[in-house]
This record gives sequence, C-alpha cells and structure tokens, in this order.
Amino acid sequence: MASGMNIAAIQATIVDVPTVRKHKLSSLSVSAQSYTIVELRLDNGAEGIGEAATLGGPRWSEESVESIKATIDAYLAPALIGQPANRFQAARIRMDAAAKRNNAAKAAIESALFDAVGKTLNVPAVQLLGGAVRDSMPVLWTLASGDPDQEIEEAERKLDARLHDTFKVKIGAQSPEADMARMCRIGKALQGRATLIVDANQAWDEATARRCLPILAGCGVKLVEQPLPDWDIAGMARLRQRFDMPLLADESVFTTHDMHKVAQAGAADAVSLKLVKHGGLLATRDVAAVAESAGIALYGGCLLESSIGAAAHLHVFAGLQTLGWGCEHFGPQILTEDLATEPLRFADCRIHLPAGPGLGVTLDREKLRRFSRR
Repeated sequence: MASGMNIAAIQATIVDVPTVRKHKLSSLSVSAQSYTIVELRLDNGAEGIGEAATLGGPRWSEESVESIKATIDAYLAPALIGQPANRFQAARIRMDAAAKRNNAAKAAIESALFDAVGKTLNVPAVQLLGGAVRDSMPVLWTLASGDPDQEIEEAERKLDARLHDTFKVKIGAQSPEADMARMCRIGKALQGRATLIVDANQAWDEATARRCLPILAGCGVKLVEQPLPDWDIAGMARLRQRFDMPLLADESVFTTHDMHKVAQAGAADAVSLKLVKHGGLLATRDVAAVAESAGIALYGGCLLESSIGAAAHLHVFAGLQTLGWGCEHFGPQILTEDLATEPLRFADCRIHLPAGPGLGVTLDREKLRRFSRR
C-alpha cells in the first residue's frame, strides 16, 4: 500500500439550505433542503468531500440527515479510519459489515473517498470508474409548486434561457382530477416546445393509474415515474401490459436485487439512479448494469443535491454506456446559495461534468459554517 493513502479522519456536518421556492411532492413539501456533508482526510493531507441528501426527514426513505450523521460518527467512520483509501470495494464491504442499508450515509463517504483519491492521483473520479463516455448530459427541471400558472411561467423562463427543455411535474399531492386538469394546462401551454414527465411519488393505486395514464398521454406526457407504491411490482407490470406509456421505477429499486425483481416482472421501462438509494458510486454502477442487461433504460435521478452531491452523480452518469433519459440534477439551481465555490455549469439544456481531479468541485467552507445546524 502506497504511503499516505490511508484514511485519517472523517467528519460529518448537517446543513440546512433554503430553496428559492417550495418543492411539493405527494407526501411532503420542503422550503429548505438538508444535507449531511462529509469531509474525509487522508494521511497525505488530501481532503475529499461527499454529500447525502434527504427530503423532509425520513419520509422518502428511512434515513434522515440526523440518522446519517449518527451512523457515520458511531459506525462507518470507526470502521474505515486507518484503512486504505483507494481500495474502494474493500471500504464498501467494511461499511456493509458495520451497518445494514443506511445507503445515503455510505454514499456520502464513498463520494468523499473517490474525491480524495482522485485529488491524490490528480485524476477525475470518473477516470477511477473506467473513464468518461460523455462530458455533458441533458438535464431537466422539476415543476413542483402545484400552481399551474406559476409552473408555466417558470418553465417559460427556463426555455427562454436555454437552461431546460424537459420538465418533470410532481403530482399526487392534489386529487387526481385536479392533477389531470393541471397537466393538461401545462401540456397545452408548452406543446411542441418541451418534453413532459410526471412523478406521482407512489400516490396512486392501480385503479387511479388506469384512469389517469390515458389522460396524461393525451396531454403529451412521455414518461410516468413511480405511479404505484414501491411494493406493487405486479401492479406496475400490469400497467405496462395495458398501456403504451413508459414507466419509470424509482422507490421500487434500491438494490441490485430490487432491480432484478423489477426486470423479471417486466414492471418498468426505465430506472431512476440515485447514489443515496443504491449506496454509492459503485453500487449505482451495479444497478445500472442489471438494468441494461434487461433492456431497461437509465435515468439520472436526484434528491435536490447541491453541486457537491450532483457532481458525484455526474461522474457516475458520465461513464455509463447509455443514459437514455438524461438526468435531473437541477438541485444547485433551486438553492438560494450553493455549497460549492464554483457551482456546476448549465448551458444549452445540458449539465456539464466538472473538470479537475476528484469530484471537480470545492466545498465553500464559509457557507458550510453559515448553514450548519447548531
């Protein structure tokens, strides 16, 4: 083992960053985004950063920023201190032995490992994963206020600025009838100029989905994300057999085993990839490989990450063989202030892979101090 490549310290800090508008999902609404920021130092002095995001506490998954920090401090950090930093698979095994699931906590640490090792070797993280296939990728914007007038105005601004031409609309917080009326208004206003995706965040039962999918198709929607509860794989498969509308699995797929079950059942056309779901960069690659082997398309999902968490995702997405549905890492734009000294670049409806070693982004320590939870 090369000298200076062992893990010397791991520190986790909770931050709360206000958002420019409310972000409404089927089961919650957030006006500030919370992260656990991981700072990892090697004994050669190199420092790596990672980030774990949640939405409104342990309501999207079982993890919260509080539990992520506690798990890192008490279990994951002690399991890794003194270990070789560049043996990523070995670190993953040690973390899995120290704590079951806790995927977001593990993802934040693994991101920091790739960042620190990349800086030590002066190579980008994607190079440690096999190299980049793409340097930029299509990026969508999410409309989630629930007010169609506001959402149409917001979409028009993004189109005019050439920042986004694909929009994902969060539905499920209102009645299906209200959501369908809202979607038809948005679809009519943006017809021929934008692509529309909807995310029901598990809000419907199968009967409701059967009523709504044809209406959404008529409104011009091209993809529907997780219309049914995560456990209802059979229901998702029946919807796919009955309708032509492509379905995107999100909460149904955390592990490679989940992905295998969804593929076997024929329950999805695409899968949303998220580091916090799968447990890190390597595990996300594993889930993507299972999906691709089954002919299921890939979509880069997010949990409103800052440029730090988004950069880690982009290094994975940049190395995938395909990324048919692009990604949704608009998170840095929805924050009142980003956590990186130089935010990620958005241009021509694409997000660009940051240059430089490791993740290619630098933590703004003044903002870390200012937004840290006391």
